[in-house]
Amino acid sequence: MSDILRRDPRKEWIARNRLHPEHLSVLAEFGEGVSAATEWMGPNGVLRRNPHAVGFMGPNGIKRIDRSGAQQGGPAATGMAETKDSRRQVTIDDPAFLVAVVPDMSGGRLSSHDRDLLGLARQLADADGERPGAVLAVVFGTHKEEAFDEAGVDRLLHFDDILFDGHAPEARLAALAVVEGELAPSHWLLPDSKLGGADLGRRLAARLQERPAAGVWQIEPDATAPLGWRCTGRGAAGTSDIQRALPRIVLALAECAEPVSETRHAARPLALAQPLPSLLARIEDLGSVAVDPAGVALAEAEFILSAGNGVKEWEGFHHAAKVLGATEGASRVAVDDGFMPRDRQVGATGTWVTARVYVAVGISGAIQHLQGIQSCEKVVAINVDPGCDMIKRADLAVIGDSASILAALVEMVERQREEKRDAA
Repeated sequence: MSDILRRDPRKEWIARNRLHPEHLSVLAEFGEGVSAATEWMGPNGVLRRNPHAVGFMGPNGIKRIDRSGAQQGGPAATGMAETKDSRRQVTIDDPAFLVAVVPDMSGGRLSSHDRDLLGLARQLADADGERPGAVLAVVFGTHKEEAFDEAGVDRLLHFDDILFDGHAPEARLAALAVVEGELAPSHWLLPDSKLGGADLGRRLAARLQERPAAGVWQIEPDATAPLGWRCTGRGAAGTSDIQRALPRIVLALAECAEPVSETRHAARPLALAQPLPSLLARIEDLGSVAVDPAGVALAEAEFILSAGNGVKEWEGFHHAAKVLGATEGASRVAVDDGFMPRDRQVGATGTWVTARVYVAVGISGAIQHLQGIQSCEKVVAINVDPGCDMIKRADLAVIGDSASILAALVEMVERQREEKRDAA
């Protein structure tokens, strides 16, 4: 019997193709999950790497993070719902120090950016196994989040006064100053985002007279650094990387770390011993300005209703977008057929979108389109074909005729709004 190791090119190709129906089963045959398909020897003796593998470091130094769980063999891959009991419970009764995180909480929930930030905080808190620290989440105003424990939070400090709702940087800064004086966290982590984290982080740094690190996307242990860590951040308008010792105040970018996925923490409520100082706010938040969703650029839209070749009732589609308050998008086929303007095309050949919710109506899911929506947080697919690639990509799939589904959705929304008006 020959000792020559024979390759199976077909299985190697399936292992690299995440959209292939046999992708997960082939990875299981390899015995090591995704890591087995991360590197392989090509036919010419050149070592090849799979750029879609979890943890792959790209040419710009950005590490790939898989939020779907499909490549990790998790619940999204098996079709099973993950329960809290499936995670390892971690309780830190007497932490050696605190790592404070101030999430944006856009829409009242933890965003993917916030969860990455909490993953970064866990790296700092769990570095010393003998003297573990605790992650403290400081949350302002009302919120709808119920999974702080799954995101890696050990202590939760919630300022629920109406004074902190909306745009209130002065009130929030005063509260953070009290937290600093009473709890003295070893690090402050805030998202470097336009939703308020970047501004609040710089205000906090000025108040504490600390030199912050902005645009941070990676941290590494460094025994020579004062706090034992070194950070890498974007500089020169994002054209170069700057390394320095990790300071106390860090403004981190999205995908700065892997979000917590294997452990569940206590998220114990925490209260301050001293009251907050009375503060007369000089800024009055008058609420959000109403904006026509049709006038919002695709790259900036948070809620997109996108149409493809499967849409036949265009009048109903436009009416649904208006009722739902969604920005309209389209696939290349719908644009080429003249149903939608060119500036509404989504995909690698159109506009790359980062919506919080992306609803694909009658879109099969060409690779160019999937590339354009890879940064969307939640994808909902409406299609008659349960085997199309968009259904495999979607977080929620609805199988059926798009016209009737949209009509039922519009009816439900209008009925709920009418009930609220009657109740008022």
